[in-house]
Amino acid sequence: MLRDAVNNDVEIVRNSDNCLVFTDPLPPHGLTWRQMVAWWRKKHQPDAEEKSTADALYRRLYRSLDSPPEQLVMITYCARYAEEGGFDLPALIPQVYLHYDPYSRRSGKQSGALYRQRMDFLLLAPDRSRIVLEVDGVQHYGIANPPDDKGRVTHTAVPRLYAEMVAEDRRLRLAGYEIYRFGGWELTAPDGKQLLEVFFTDLLARHEKPTL
Repeated sequence: MLRDAVNNDVEIVRNSDNCLVFTDPLPPHGLTWRQMVAWWRKKHQPDAEEKSTADALYRRLYRSLDSPPEQLVMITYCARYAEEGGFDLPALIPQVYLHYDPYSRRSGKQSGALYRQRMDFLLLAPDRSRIVLEVDGVQHYGIANPPDDKGRVTHTAVPRLYAEMVAEDRRLRLAGYEIYRFGGWELTAPDGKQLLEVFFTDLLARHEKPTL
């Protein structure tokens, strides 16, 4: 959750009775994996080394994912943490609830409350961009039909579900978020991992910290 995006209060939430709450102040240019690890170390593993702390935090965040396409996104991006300078990349935060954002209230066009509650992934980039990644399964645009005589389940497309989804995308964009969607189907293809690697390379290049 972004409790207050102006003051950089960030809550990382799985559900109401089992949540991670990030309370450290954020620097002007986003939230890095190193900062996330330092916070986790201070709160949960004060005597541990940075590497073992990072592994524990990664495993904790990974457990919040329940679909193979989402897991592939996390695995592919977080592999970059092991590269030179990887700990200083923006942290990929899964299962984020965006409940209230004063940016939208300040605009005078919305109440500040965001209708959609959960985002699949959030990145707070060095250029101050807020980047949302969504992985869409069939439930985003269709409803399940009763199983056939062989137990197979098909889905029927529902235009209303698609319309609701894109309407919320528009609201989030107007509130200052940058949104990228992946179809779950494309991430289960043989080249799904390669697709994500290219995407993340381009995304990080686009949102590098501005030079003075």
